Amino acid sequence: MKTRATFFRKTKDSLMRAFSGFATSMALVLMAWVIFTIVREGHSSISAELFLNASKPFGEVGGGIANALLGTVMITAGAAALALPPALAAGIWLAEFGKDSLLARAARFTVNVMMGVPSVIVGLFAYGVLVTTTGHFSGFAGSFALAILMFPVVVRTTEDQFSGIGDALRESSLALGASRARSALTVIWRAARSGVVTGVLLAVARVSGETAPLLFTDLFADTWPTSYFSGPTPSAPVLITSYTMDSPFESMHRIGWSAALAMAVILLAVNITARYFGAKRAAKRK
Repeated sequence: MKTRATFFRKTKDSLMRAFSGFATSMALVLMAWVIFTIVREGHSSISAELFLNASKPFGEVGGGIANALLGTVMITAGAAALALPPALAAGIWLAEFGKDSLLARAARFTVNVMMGVPSVIVGLFAYGVLVTTTGHFSGFAGSFALAILMFPVVVRTTEDQFSGIGDALRESSLALGASRARSALTVIWRAARSGVVTGVLLAVARVSGETAPLLFTDLFADTWPTSYFSGPTPSAPVLITSYTMDSPFESMHRIGWSAALAMAVILLAVNITARYFGAKRAAKRK
C-alpha cells in the first residue's frame, strides 16, 4: 500500500515537472520567435535618421520616429506623475495603517478589479471623461488613461513590499520616539525602496507599450509633440499600429517594424533595470 502511494506521488511529481518544463520551453520559444521576427523585419531600416527625424504623412517618402518616441516619453511621464503619488500613498496606507479594516478590504478589492479591467475599456472611459468634455484629443488624455492602468499595479507592489518588512524594524523605530507616519515614510520606506522602484519600473514598462487607450484619447500627429494638453500627440505604439497595419506603403511598413524593434529594446532595458533593483534588494536581505 505504501509502495503504491509512493508510486503515485512520484508519478504526479514527474508529470508536474514535465508539464512545467514544457510550459517554460513554450514560453521561451514564443518569446524567441517574437524577438527574432521583430529583429528580422526591423533591423533593415535602423539608422541615425530614423531616430532624429519626425514622422511624415502617409505617402511621403522618408521620415523617422523621433517625434513618436519623444511623445511616448511625455505621455508615459505624465501617466507616472498622475498615478505614482496617490498609488504610493494608497499602498503605504494599506500596509501600515489600513491593515484589515473594512475600508482597506474594500480598497484591495477595488484595486484587484482595476488590475483586470481591459485597457480598451480604460481608454473608452478616458474618452468619455476628457475627450468628449474638452472637445479634443490630447496627450494628457492618453496619460490619464495610462495612469489608471498604472495605479493598481503600483498600489499592490507598494503594499506587498511594505508588508514584507519585519515588525522588528517598525517597533525599533517607534521605540525611538518616531510617529507611525514618520516611521513609515522614512525607516520602512528605505527598507522597501528597492522593491517599490522595481514595481514602478515594471508598471511603466507595461503602460508604455499600450495602444488601445491612446487610440481613444490621443490619436496621432506627424509633428513634434508641442500640443500635449491641447491636441493629438505622437506616440510609438500608435505609430507602429498605423504604419504596419493601416498603411499600404512598404517604406512605412519598414519604419513601423523598426519602431517596434526600438520599443522592444527600450522595454527590455527597463525590465533589466527593474530586475537589477529586485536582485539588489534580495541580496541586501541575505
